[in-house]
Amino acid sequence: MPVPVDAGPKVPSLMAGRPAWAGRNFVLLSAATVIAGLGSNGAAIATSFAVLDAGGSAADVGLVSAARTLPLVLFLLIGGAVADRIPRHRVMVAANSVNCVSQGLFALVVLSGTANLWEMALLAAIGGTGQAFFAPAAEGMVLAGVSGEQVGRAFAVFRIGANGATIGGAALGGALVATVGPGWVLAVDSAAFAVAGVLRAFLDVGGVPERTASSGILHDLRDGWREVVSRPWLWAIVAQFSIVNAMFVSVQSVYGPLVADDHLGGAGPWGIALAAFGAGTAAGALLMTRLKPRRILLVGTLCVFPFALPAAALAVPVPAGWVTAIMFGAGISIEVFAVTWMVALHQEIPEEKFSRVSSYDWLGSLAMVPVATSLAGPAQDLIGRPAALWSCAGLIVLLTAAVLCVPDVRRLTRRRPAPATPEPTPPPTSAQADTSPHNAGN
Repeated sequence: MPVPVDAGPKVPSLMAGRPAWAGRNFVLLSAATVIAGLGSNGAAIATSFAVLDAGGSAADVGLVSAARTLPLVLFLLIGGAVADRIPRHRVMVAANSVNCVSQGLFALVVLSGTANLWEMALLAAIGGTGQAFFAPAAEGMVLAGVSGEQVGRAFAVFRIGANGATIGGAALGGALVATVGPGWVLAVDSAAFAVAGVLRAFLDVGGVPERTASSGILHDLRDGWREVVSRPWLWAIVAQFSIVNAMFVSVQSVYGPLVADDHLGGAGPWGIALAAFGAGTAAGALLMTRLKPRRILLVGTLCVFPFALPAAALAVPVPAGWVTAIMFGAGISIEVFAVTWMVALHQEIPEEKFSRVSSYDWLGSLAMVPVATSLAGPAQDLIGRPAALWSCAGLIVLLTAAVLCVPDVRRLTRRRPAPATPEPTPPPTSAQADTSPHNAGN
């Protein structure tokens, strides 16, 4: 149910000049996402350098990263069920508060110069737990105040901001780590979570339906699972991306740097290629503000095929300029999929069950990533790097082709706006009923 645009406390500086379809909640959520994204993407770089500055090894960096990822995967389903039981904006604000405190403590530990590996891993795990509760709640809120025919455009605009924050946050974070050190970047991230939490606290939930009492968390999880498995298009694409994401992250984080070091000129060209991918996602989101495909999942799934091209390009390998261009194209294509996917979810999933379904989607997207990245090195040793990269590309193509065999994926369409109901014609008055020529000019 759309949320009234002008209800609730006023934040006038954020409301000026918004499009007619962008409700107050959408503007607040978008602004909060950009602010938190700038901080978080900078903090991701700062965390790695904080571990290294404390005397840690590359394995220690991986350990701290895993400490964040593990609770994120473990608590996602619970986070989705909780977000469908209580007001989602409260879950989001609470999660932002947890991340604000954990990153603030992380900053203090690093700035003190006495950071221990276990402290950094523990604080990273707390941050991952907060994200596990935040992510399903956020997906259930972001389009709640947008009318149905504008959902695609709204999510595309939202993604432009989020992708821009990813690119800008990484660039700004890297520069700040080099100039002021990782501790201060972590402190900025803590402050960003505080500001984002305040903005989300201003969300108006007056139009959100009341939550009905349920039998408990386990009942909600089973109910969410039934929602997923009852829709072949949904579970097929979630299963597909459990592998597709794992393959691409392996290419991006393991094989890409190795190929760059051996054939492309080192970290600089690979960094440019990654930046091109981020720019491609922003361009894809911009494209989707105009493009409104009728068969949303068919178009989105066809756009997953180019996601195999970076692995193929590195397997050859092609020159660095071509790798950059291919990464840009892959960013466009995957963003088209992301927007069509979110439109399909908001269109087909009941609002009161959206967060728990979203949590299964998140779990499918993340669960295989640590497994794939840990096996990427041994796979390269076993069959060689080109064969491992061609295998990644082949799996993406085969799984995407398999998903196209699901009839609902090919047939699911964007709903047209309901036609306006014509008002009943009132009975004619005596003057209206008289159509004789002598009254025609009166």
